[in-house]
Amino acid sequence: MNLPSLKIGDLIAKVPIIQGGMGIGVSLSKLASAVANEGGIGVISGVQIGFKEKDFKINNDIANIRGLIKEIRKARELSPNGILGVNILSAVNNYKDMVKTAVKEKIDLIISGAGLPKQLPELVKGSNTKIAPIVSSSKAISVIAKIWDKRYKYIPDAVIVEGPYAGGHLGFSVQQLKSLKLPKLSDIVKEVIETLKPFEEKYKKKVPVIAAGGIYTGRDIAKFLKIGVAGVQMATRFVATEECDAHINFKNAYISAKEEDIQIVVSPLGMPGRAIRNEFIKFVEKGKQPINKCYRCLKHCSPASAPYCISDALINSVQGDIERGLVFVGTTAYRLKEITTVKKLINELVSEAEESLG
Repeated sequence: MNLPSLKIGDLIAKVPIIQGGMGIGVSLSKLASAVANEGGIGVISGVQIGFKEKDFKINNDIANIRGLIKEIRKARELSPNGILGVNILSAVNNYKDMVKTAVKEKIDLIISGAGLPKQLPELVKGSNTKIAPIVSSSKAISVIAKIWDKRYKYIPDAVIVEGPYAGGHLGFSVQQLKSLKLPKLSDIVKEVIETLKPFEEKYKKKVPVIAAGGIYTGRDIAKFLKIGVAGVQMATRFVATEECDAHINFKNAYISAKEEDIQIVVSPLGMPGRAIRNEFIKFVEKGKQPINKCYRCLKHCSPASAPYCISDALINSVQGDIERGLVFVGTTAYRLKEITTVKKLINELVSEAEESLG
């Protein structure tokens, strides 16, 4: 294979692809382990991961800790030698406990977005777990790197740069996402690489930059490798695989979607994302949906003002109740036509990338 490996500290993935964390419950142990077994980095989504636990509604934090432990252990059992990560949103209330649990379970990599993970280095101190923030601008990584440098004498082990074509919890305004001229991921990536250089020089440490959002083919991977990224993160394409942990109805929603079905939605936290237009979105557009139970899962979410419960919406969809749930998608979801396997998908991506680079 001619593709460069993805090196994050002493972690070496022979395929420079990180499978994006997708929650609630879309990427758990089955998908993450399958990707890891093919040489990529498999990622479990930590958001509301305990939704299958019997006491989820009454002991949310405890159920999520228990669910996280179960999924990490299942993934490690299925992929004893692969590289496994967990995506934990900075915006969740039990962020510290979730990170500490993942570290205790010896997870290889923690990825954090939906806010600035200012305390992350302290939470992994003394472990071998690598940490990678998700950012959407050079300004964001500059802030994170300066804080980590000053407080902890540490800089990111990797940085994931997510552009405007990704799915949920985007770091762009609704106005930006609806504009005719979206910011180019390639431009943002280049700016982030430049911003990191002084920190790399200070710490004598290479910080791999990973491009994410709208990357669909091996040719796309090659394009970003050529401009200096160390790898890519892909999520949407892994939904249409046999190993994806979501219900078959969720996968078929991706395959059935047309380009015009994908629209911008706003989460209860005010963060925009993309979702497939369905009955649930139509109901939300008519007015606030009643919230019968608050899980207290997000730091700045109030049931009094939230237009709907994002936990219930995401759990409904991942369990197959598509019309009563929120189906987050990347911009390229409409291009999916069939369900494949992780092995076939990664082989296809690698072959296309090698041909494009060759």
